[in-house]
Amino acid sequence: MKPTRRDMLKGSAGLAGTLATGIAQQAAALSQAAPDAALALVDPMIGTGGHGHVTPAATVPFGMVQLGPDTDNARWDACSGYHHDDTTLLGFSHNHLSGTGVGDLMDVLVVPRTGPVVLSPGTRAKPQGSYRQRFDHADETVEPGYYAVHLRESGIGVELTATARVGLHRYHFAGAGHLLIDLAHGARDEPDEASIADDPSGPTKVTEASLHLAAPDLITGSRRVHQWADGRQIHFALRLSRPAAQVRFFSNDAPLPEGATQVAGANLKAAVMLPDAAAAPVLVKVGLSGVDVAGALAALDAEVPGWDFAAVRGAARAAWATRLGAVQVSGGTPDQRRIMATALYHAAAAPNLFCDVDGRYRAMDSAVRTLPAGEANYSTYSLWDTYRALHPLLSLVDAPRNAAFARNLARMTLESPFGPPVWPLQGIETHCMIAWHSVAVMADALNKGASGLDLATLWPALRHLAFEREDSGLEPYRRLGYIPADTVREAASKTLEYAYDDWAMAAIATAAGAHEDATALRARSRNWRNLFDKDTGFVRPRLANGAWATPFDPRALGHDTNHWRDFTECNAWQATFMAQHDPQGLIDLMGGDAAFEAKLDALFAADSTLPADAPPDVSGLVGQYAHGNEPSHHVAYLYAWSGSPWKTQARVRSLLTSMYRAAPDGLAGNEDCGQMSAWFVLSALGIYPVDPVSGVWVFGSPLFNRAELAVPGGRLVIEAPGNSAAAVYVRQVRWNGKVWNRSWISHAELARGGHLVFEMDTRPNPAFGHAPETRPPRNALG
Repeated sequence: MKPTRRDMLKGSAGLAGTLATGIAQQAAALSQAAPDAALALVDPMIGTGGHGHVTPAATVPFGMVQLGPDTDNARWDACSGYHHDDTTLLGFSHNHLSGTGVGDLMDVLVVPRTGPVVLSPGTRAKPQGSYRQRFDHADETVEPGYYAVHLRESGIGVELTATARVGLHRYHFAGAGHLLIDLAHGARDEPDEASIADDPSGPTKVTEASLHLAAPDLITGSRRVHQWADGRQIHFALRLSRPAAQVRFFSNDAPLPEGATQVAGANLKAAVMLPDAAAAPVLVKVGLSGVDVAGALAALDAEVPGWDFAAVRGAARAAWATRLGAVQVSGGTPDQRRIMATALYHAAAAPNLFCDVDGRYRAMDSAVRTLPAGEANYSTYSLWDTYRALHPLLSLVDAPRNAAFARNLARMTLESPFGPPVWPLQGIETHCMIAWHSVAVMADALNKGASGLDLATLWPALRHLAFEREDSGLEPYRRLGYIPADTVREAASKTLEYAYDDWAMAAIATAAGAHEDATALRARSRNWRNLFDKDTGFVRPRLANGAWATPFDPRALGHDTNHWRDFTECNAWQATFMAQHDPQGLIDLMGGDAAFEAKLDALFAADSTLPADAPPDVSGLVGQYAHGNEPSHHVAYLYAWSGSPWKTQARVRSLLTSMYRAAPDGLAGNEDCGQMSAWFVLSALGIYPVDPVSGVWVFGSPLFNRAELAVPGGRLVIEAPGNSAAAVYVRQVRWNGKVWNRSWISHAELARGGHLVFEMDTRPNPAFGHAPETRPPRNALG
């Protein structure tokens, strides 16, 4: 008899009381072995080129501040504010996004300059006469928690580091200089493709901005920004290591009268004049708050009370050493170890802290609230991406923090006028992407022992979404069992993803004691099957009258893209395999194991041509598998359900070695706030959560000879004797010294710690994981 989902997860909850100290102690013990070596392997430049959209900014794990260079603030490939191809930089702002597909943040730009004050940011194509400065990558130094660059034109040396809420600058001037504070700078709408070289997009949409000279060494300010997160509020306090000789204010680039100490408006700048800049390094510390200036000032006092740059940099370095120490590997190539360390680094870039030191925070209803003692509020949840691998990774190597994220998402659910979060950024619901995958993160964490979720309050809010709301296609989804493609945009993808969220909400309902609701949701999580067309063998869009939408091309994003798309950043080839919670259901619909396996083979062997209207996110193609975007991330592991895990092993190892490189353009697609990197980390360890809510880890092909992880119950050691570039197949698995015939293992078992051994071979072992009782279990959907 196969174990149930509850059997697989049983035991995790009992660990919750010792997680917070246990994992930290384990990680610290591991990191003490070789902290400098682990840090030295990280290359924050990986993903800053190509379509990776990564920032090299100085930050601490999950910090609110990412202090770093801005080279552009408009085009898609500069969503993070930085792109490796650029040759000029604007200055240094205090928060950035890592790998998203939309730009925002880049708050409080500080521009170190010599000579006359210049107010224009210019453009990449025409930097002449602006405050932009040329730079060379040879003059950059980037490591976890630290960024430095020497600006040859002005002779200014720049060093940046950070705490959770404070950015610390150190500038080395060769002569007199000044600092320009551009409070109008930030992400802008993407330029028109026809004239992108001239950067023609409009200014950052700022309202209600203010600057105030509170003291000769202190400038404070606030602004409301209406970009991706429409209406978000940010406040700052900037303190200088010595008083400025003069501070000049500008509104709409017009100077205010000499002696002015404050200004309000939208397009605001201030020039901090430092005629003695060369006498000693100029240090600047900037605290951020989403609540008010008082919160920003409190951050300065609490986190950087003095001016010891080396101490702050050292603390950031120590935080990263502990973080990276949670997973240590040996074997592989030098580049693979570098990619692994950097992936672990990127997997702690988000979510980001978004609360003051006193516990106040800007909630999803824009109200200022105070957190319960011991809790934190976070932002930058790229949930459509990160529920798949990032949060499951954290549930294994940092379960207390992942539980905190789940509690945070539960609070957001109750505070937001829009219910469960979709893509929250600094207290604003962006409504970006589809479905409500915060429920998957909460269900995953809950099933793995997360404590502190008030289910009696949470479940009624989720139930309202599940059974009462009618927006976004929910009414026909319930009535018809699918969302009609002639009435709702991206209807096919929404049907598939709503079905998965039904499965996740069923787990929460069960934990809340709402068993009838749970039964109904498990049954409804089969709704995706209503879009499977047995004649074509594909999931495809369907119309309100029940007919299939035509014309149908499995490579297309919809049947009528002049009107709207039927799929979200994918097509029918990729969407057909998206029912992560029901692979066995897809096998049944396709006619059995052989047909399912053949269809997977066909996916990877198909012509990689995409229609002209395909978004750039659909990248990293192998056939019609798209590793550069998240809907494909679990697909290579599905062979395990048809009894052919050796094909998973070969395909995963190929993806590990072809889709990731130790180079600025080394990512196949957007980093997506850690998801792309989390896929690499887990796959390189030899495990992956096809359905995170179920607590099943499917085996793949470990990349390294040995890995050691700090997990909730102790240490998990994963070894792969015989591993090599040619030996990608698993001959046999042992768990704690005993032969393990299954092609999967439960979360509860891994979380307790132990010794997992993959005996590798150059030839496949078709017998391993082939017998039905050794395959991943089928979920009970009712």
